[in-house]
Amino acid sequence: MSAEVHPSAVVEPGATLGEGCVVGPFCHVGPEVELGPGVELRSHVVVTGATRIGAETLIFPFAVIGEVPQDLKYRGEKTRLEIGARNRIREHVTMNCGTEGGGGVTRVGDDGLFMAGCHVAHDVQIGDRVILVNNAALAGHCVLEDEVIVGGLSGVHQFVRIGRGAIIGAVTMVTNDVIPHGLVQAPRGRLDGLNLVGLKRRGVSRADITALRAAFQMLAQGEGAFQDRARRLGDETQSDYVREIVDFVLAGSDRSFLTPG
Repeated sequence: MSAEVHPSAVVEPGATLGEGCVVGPFCHVGPEVELGPGVELRSHVVVTGATRIGAETLIFPFAVIGEVPQDLKYRGEKTRLEIGARNRIREHVTMNCGTEGGGGVTRVGDDGLFMAGCHVAHDVQIGDRVILVNNAALAGHCVLEDEVIVGGLSGVHQFVRIGRGAIIGAVTMVTNDVIPHGLVQAPRGRLDGLNLVGLKRRGVSRADITALRAAFQMLAQGEGAFQDRARRLGDETQSDYVREIVDFVLAGSDRSFLTPG
């Protein structure tokens, strides 16, 4: 099935449209853009730069995808934006290409929901099934692992990592790394516990949730530095979920951690 392009849309020579793509009224698709099969641009959508969008992704009006970074160090180098399959990108969302200094590519995984007004900055790396609620903003070089939720009107500082399954409450500023399955809230983000609702929804066993609760208490109240507590957890745990937290904490990072308060 061939692509369907509205007469008012501009698709520049060189752009690639997969089977069944729909380019709605007043959209603009740049010459280096690749749209996978079944991608739909509703109307007034701009997709530019060296941008690749995976199959069946739906983009709503006035989103701007693949523009140059909002980084004064950017000097026009060739960089990319790669977006996976089946994402839902709502009105006024912005996603920027990468920078040479940050690896050259911004990546978004599959099955994400990016609600109205969200911003994904240069060199950000986003996993699968991630949700950014209205007007959430990710600064450059952030890493969001799978199944992260960022609440509305929240901001994430550059270079921050957020581990798998973590949840950030609304109107929160996150300035440090967040452990997998963590719960962060308050205006200046504070690690307040675990994302228990998310764990239960994903069918995590009661034994693993109990192990995670115990691990969180040890991280919060144990003796020694935060990384030392994590190392002790790694020596003692039988849970893959706890091991995930340990590995995340002990990995190299450009930011310190939000610790339980």
